[in-house]
Amino acid sequence: MKIVFATHNINKAKEVAALLPNIELVTLEEIACFEEIAETATTLEGNAAIKANYVTEKYKLNCFADDTGLEVDALNGSPGVYSARYAGEDGDAEKNMDKLLNALRGQENRSARFRTVIALNLDGKQFQFEGVCEGEILKEKSGSKGFGYDPIFKPKGYTTSFAEMSMHEKGKISHRGLAVAKLIAFLNTL
Repeated sequence: MKIVFATHNINKAKEVAALLPNIELVTLEEIACFEEIAETATTLEGNAAIKANYVTEKYKLNCFADDTGLEVDALNGSPGVYSARYAGEDGDAEKNMDKLLNALRGQENRSARFRTVIALNLDGKQFQFEGVCEGEILKEKSGSKGFGYDPIFKPKGYTTSFAEMSMHEKGKISHRGLAVAKLIAFLNTL
């Protein structure tokens, strides 16, 4: 089965491709979609649907898209849907992490979760799958693997950050890995 994964993030594409061994994953670049798809919704579910719908409508292809947010309890669920742009439109992972660490300075409650929602457009229908990974925000960055907030997020029950785990180890427990597992289980029923 061939499905487009609506992302320009090469790290995310590699991570998901490793979890979908029986699916031919096609990237936006491979279908010559180079435009940025505006994420204008106020929920992860809405942004995932916007991206999947854009590809399906414009290219007439089965597609899935995801949106992920880091929800920090002490910040009332922020940065949430704005995680990628937390430090501003020109922000990057380092600036986002620095802003979050500063916002939590002196805060004892460091509980947080990563939440991923996948919207799958398949043969004219849309399905959504969610994955959640509970954990906490570390007080400083640790590790050099992964991407995004990985160096400051430690999953519950583990002693290391996502950035200290192999892609395989992270994939088994991560929010995206859990959402993709639900996607795979669904595709296997077809």
